[in-house]
Amino acid sequence: MPSIAELAERYSARLAGKGDQLVSSLAPLTQANQSQLAFLANPLYRNDALNSQAAGLIVSEADHEFLQEHSADKNRTYLITKNPYALFARIAQEFAKLTAPTYLPGIHPSAVIEAGATVAPSAHIGPLCHVAKGAKVGERSVLVSQVHVGPNVTIGTDALIYSNVSIYQDCQLGDRNIIHSGTVIGSDGFGFAPDLAAGEWVKVPQTGRVVIGHDVEIGSNTSVDRGALADTRIDDGCKIDNLVQIAHNVHVGALSVIAGNTAVAGSVTIGKMCMIGGSSSIAGHLNIADRSTISGGTTIIRSIDEPGQHFTSIFPMLPHADWEKNAAILRGLDKMRQKIKDLEKQIQNITADKK
Repeated sequence: MPSIAELAERYSARLAGKGDQLVSSLAPLTQANQSQLAFLANPLYRNDALNSQAAGLIVSEADHEFLQEHSADKNRTYLITKNPYALFARIAQEFAKLTAPTYLPGIHPSAVIEAGATVAPSAHIGPLCHVAKGAKVGERSVLVSQVHVGPNVTIGTDALIYSNVSIYQDCQLGDRNIIHSGTVIGSDGFGFAPDLAAGEWVKVPQTGRVVIGHDVEIGSNTSVDRGALADTRIDDGCKIDNLVQIAHNVHVGALSVIAGNTAVAGSVTIGKMCMIGGSSSIAGHLNIADRSTISGGTTIIRSIDEPGQHFTSIFPMLPHADWEKNAAILRGLDKMRQKIKDLEKQIQNITADKK
């Protein structure tokens, strides 16, 4: 177990108080015991921090000053950093490795590796996996079980692909990617040309690929469609939650995050470092500028051209009776608008007559 002082040195945090206490794990403020670290990232939880039994607290400078002033224990131990949440995450990764499953190099006897596929000697191919002809699996990458890797797919180094993931032909995945169970990479985009005279929708062949950069994580049961002609692209460092739909020819810029149940329609370009809340919808062929923030449940129907803007289209929650009243008003807005115009005209006429 590391000491608090060792963690402070390892992660370049400022230590205040004694650092010789050994740390067994991390825990929430209200549950941590005297062998655990906790973190405070939101001032709303300062009272919880004051009462916490944790061996040490990960805090910002401002929160450290507050806690020092108000805490009965003036000898408390703190790890002080500009970003307590990020430091918590980095330390948590260290502890998570201690209990993570171990995947030894090798190919399970039930796996099918087709002739012409390349699997690195240090890779782990679990039970019932299928690696098709021309596919490449990089060093130390893990296919847990029942993973389908289609023809000519490339998987980089240190990837972790969980059970029941399907990666269609020709897709490219970079290094250190994590793909969770049930996700499909490279399924056909929703492309159909209407020929109503003939009474049919004519399928447009989806001949592009999905190209995923490095350090990308994709949650469970997410679909990333291949491009129709060009590629669907997810750049380095993106984090995509569960049950997200990424349609054909979408380009997600580096370090952007997309929360669960979001649907991104075809040919959307999302800039770098965007944050998209859960259950959002983005209409097709739009551009979303860098560092845009979209609140959960928002529907985007026009491009966002100016970087760094925050957009919300959700009507605030109300008691149902109040919502019905407001809905009734909304239905009559066109009539109210016309009445206001008529009144403005009458006022202008009266003013003109007085002159």
